[in-house]
Amino acid sequence: MRVGILTGGGDCPGLNAVIRAVTKSLLRHGDAEVIGIADGFAGLMEGHVRPLDWRAVSGILFSGGTILGTSNRADPLATPADTERTVAQARALGLDAIVAIGGNGTMSIAHGLSAHGLAFVGVPKTIDNDIEGCAQSFGFDTAVGTATRALEQVQTTGQSHGRVMIVETMGRYAGWIALEAGIAGAADAILLPEIDFDPDALVRLCQARQRQSGYTVICIAEGAKPRGGALTVERVIADSPDPLRLGGVAHTLRALLEPHLQSEVRATVLGHVQRGGPPTPFDRVLATRFGHRAAQMVLAGEFNRMVTLDCEVPGAPLGSIALADVADRTRQVPANHPLLVTAREIGVCLGDDARPSSVLPSPVP
Repeated sequence: MRVGILTGGGDCPGLNAVIRAVTKSLLRHGDAEVIGIADGFAGLMEGHVRPLDWRAVSGILFSGGTILGTSNRADPLATPADTERTVAQARALGLDAIVAIGGNGTMSIAHGLSAHGLAFVGVPKTIDNDIEGCAQSFGFDTAVGTATRALEQVQTTGQSHGRVMIVETMGRYAGWIALEAGIAGAADAILLPEIDFDPDALVRLCQARQRQSGYTVICIAEGAKPRGGALTVERVIADSPDPLRLGGVAHTLRALLEPHLQSEVRATVLGHVQRGGPPTPFDRVLATRFGHRAAQMVLAGEFNRMVTLDCEVPGAPLGSIALADVADRTRQVPANHPLLVTAREIGVCLGDDARPSSVLPSPVP
């Protein structure tokens, strides 16, 4: 058996841990040859590969990024010619299976290529934690830790200067990073893509905080938007499967708040620092478990499915889900999620004016 491994989409802490676990599991338990595919689907389209043996994947568990490289622009399904070339390359390489490590876009492409006869096993990867059917993906815990530390850091400078401090997290169209980091980092307001925020409610919050504590900390997801407003798009990349690059909503919010406040308002966009650095111990363990399970699925011939974590209980058994049930779907924060209830009941503003009226002063004139 000849098995290829690729990492698609954005980079993420824990990718190397998966590569290591897949390779070592296959080499130890199966009569398999493992090759690494460079730069995600771009490498598969061009046939850029290299062998992966025991030594090649040793010593990489702690490292961020991916030793194989990745790409979030290549789309083998863009045209019939691209699809035909990709399938031909995979067959020329003699690949019996491909382990595709990635997010929604990667799983969608893998599902599309499976219809042309290629055998895939998917491994869910994203700091955004937005993959359908998976309670938590590796990389998320690391990103939450990074965002939480940033919120802790701005607390002291906000308190010292009596400022409103806005910290923007990644997450695209899902608010998982902002929600968990906002709670862990003691944010006064957490703004998510799933709940359009009311600028007036935030003004009232900041005014109340100014009188009571002198400063306010707001954690906002990059996909959040005001009621009746639009997403804040940093740029558009036409040749990407997901052309919109969100970013800068913290500055949008600052502009909405400043005219109504005496406090100075500062915005910090965390950006790609959330993707970098070594994975947390939790993500190393989860990524290793995912990689081992993917290797088991390859050896058992369980193709065109993705490894899943069915619940958020540590040590829970891993399952799998059909790629067809993952492709082109996004897992967002549900309206009844327990963390939303918790946030509201400890007095966190979610931007929809749902805080107790006793906490908020009169509306902005």
